[in-house]
Amino acid sequence: MRVEFFTTRTAAFQLKNIIFADMKFSDIPAHDEVKQRLREMVNNDRIPHALLLEGPAGIGKLSLARAMAQYIHCTNRTPEGDSCGVCASCRQHESLNHIDTVYVFPVVKTEKFRNEPPTSDDFMDQWREYIKGRTFMDYDAWAAGFGKKNAKPSNYVTESSALIHKLSLTSHATRYKVVLWWLPELMNEDTANKLLKLIEEPAKDSIIIMVSDNSKSILPTIYSRLQRVEVRRYSDDVVAGYLSSTRGLAANDAMALAHISGGSISSAISNADGSEAEAQMLEMFIQLMRLAYQRNIAQLREWANSLAALTREQQCRFYEYCSRLMRENFVYNLNVPQLNYLNGAEQKFSANFARFITERNVEKLIEVFDKAGAHIYGYANGKIVNLDVAIKVILLLK
Repeated sequence: MRVEFFTTRTAAFQLKNIIFADMKFSDIPAHDEVKQRLREMVNNDRIPHALLLEGPAGIGKLSLARAMAQYIHCTNRTPEGDSCGVCASCRQHESLNHIDTVYVFPVVKTEKFRNEPPTSDDFMDQWREYIKGRTFMDYDAWAAGFGKKNAKPSNYVTESSALIHKLSLTSHATRYKVVLWWLPELMNEDTANKLLKLIEEPAKDSIIIMVSDNSKSILPTIYSRLQRVEVRRYSDDVVAGYLSSTRGLAANDAMALAHISGGSISSAISNADGSEAEAQMLEMFIQLMRLAYQRNIAQLREWANSLAALTREQQCRFYEYCSRLMRENFVYNLNVPQLNYLNGAEQKFSANFARFITERNVEKLIEVFDKAGAHIYGYANGKIVNLDVAIKVILLLK
């Protein structure tokens, strides 16, 4: 009864015939206020030595940081307030080899690094392949690229040591050395403690730009010392417009994907690319609902084991999907088509199923799925969590 969904997701470091990797402000949709604020910091020579771009995942924060770094180093900025894209510095940014730009990102301690934890430098080739032409980051895809089940990338204390050494060196081609640090919330405590001194006593003409999806998880002593810029999630209209222009999707399909993506373009792209995976999630959801309605405990146990055989990230994504379908089926009962964002296959199932989702149980069912996802994310036993979900669904569907 095992269902293998998410099998169509591409390997993390594959590219789609993309050559160029420079990043200008004009390459990033919307975020006009943030772009202007970053420009003014550079133009007025009031760049903080430690800056944080914070906001939800998949909205282009690292691209904004890259565009700022390229703008800082560009020797021929345009009248419109952007980097030129053709000077020597811009060309170095295009190849992701700018001599005064340092990338820091979470990595995994594989078998190769038994004696000493790795740093970002050890995975720089993979990083360049991953980031080329990518405007919107996808943490799951990056983590999957290490080929280690349930990998949880981090930054180890060796990262801080390496960074302190790099920033002690004089910049070569430009005034500023710029550090672009993706997901600082994933660094371990030893790394954070060592980094603290660098932030409190910054190297001359050094700039650290951190990009966080969950800034509340950054060590408070570091977070309090960062100048923060909030980057807000995209509107559905911006996401839908991006999908229509880059993927050729019809307006209705693009808007449906935008609505379920929570303002994240990377999530919308993943959903657009993963139609087969989503169909398999729907199949898994239908199995759960039908077996729960029949109170078929034996097959529900098989269902729970089948789900547990998937990776932790896949199980979490499935429970997010279940919560969404609960909300959508409740709205379906209101008979307001413009508020309904089910695709064709989902609507076909919901035509008969939605009547079981009412004011009495919708909130409780969503809570069941949300808690299950949180437990799985916290490394709880998947077989136990999934069977517990199935039993609770039996009780709530009656």
